[in-house]
Amino acid sequence: MKKITAILLSLTLILIIAGCGQDEKQPASQTEKKDVTLKVATLIPPMTDILDIVKPLLKEDGINLDIVVLGDNVQPNTALANNEVDANFFQHVPYMKQYNESNDTELTLVQPIYHAIYGAYSKRYKDIADLPDGATIAIANDASNIGRSLVMIEKAGLIKLKDGAGIEATQADIVENKHNYQFKEVDLLMLARTLDDVDLVAMTPAYAKPVGLTPKKDALITESVDSEFAISLVARSNNADSEEIKKLAERMTGPEVKKFLEEEYDEIALPAF
Repeated sequence: MKKITAILLSLTLILIIAGCGQDEKQPASQTEKKDVTLKVATLIPPMTDILDIVKPLLKEDGINLDIVVLGDNVQPNTALANNEVDANFFQHVPYMKQYNESNDTELTLVQPIYHAIYGAYSKRYKDIADLPDGATIAIANDASNIGRSLVMIEKAGLIKLKDGAGIEATQADIVENKHNYQFKEVDLLMLARTLDDVDLVAMTPAYAKPVGLTPKKDALITESVDSEFAISLVARSNNADSEEIKKLAERMTGPEVKKFLEEEYDEIALPAF
């Protein structure tokens, strides 16, 4: 009887120990991280190229990158503000701020990625000095890029703006226009298409390159590098500090992206990191 009791006690002890072992392992399996998905809205190369580069790198970090290519320069911010995507990559900070002010949103800068050198191009003239009186100049029609274009044109000596107007300038701030230049405000994505119809077009290299133009070789005038206008990764204020967004920013400023910009886009996109 004592032997049977001892055997039963031993079996009970074994079962208890086995049960404890399973309990100890259970939390470990529950803490295993599952892959998360980040949706990032963007527009055109080299923005899309950069995201394609970091996509497999993020996979190593347990993050699936879903690249959402949209058709205009409003949709990425609308999608981000409406929680349809987690971040976007297509704009500079002044444009983001203007969107926030107009829509009562809280989009925020995460990381500058590259400087897109603004320039003015012409199919009709080879030198800015050849631009005739009354010439038509096409500029982007959104508030931040209107000011950016006018400041660049002012620095080239073509017009004079009201003191202090800066990048918030509008055509109403032009106080001197000796050559009676006519400014035509056009949707950002349509600027390159106006090259045949106007005398000068002010635009970013992302829109100039598809038609074979670069700021170094072809622009009649260019702006200086200004970090304020760097094309940047943007998120919402409520997710900008998340680990996934931080990892995305880290990968987008990694050596792979820097090498790509230097080798493939050295004439139009300078790393901002």
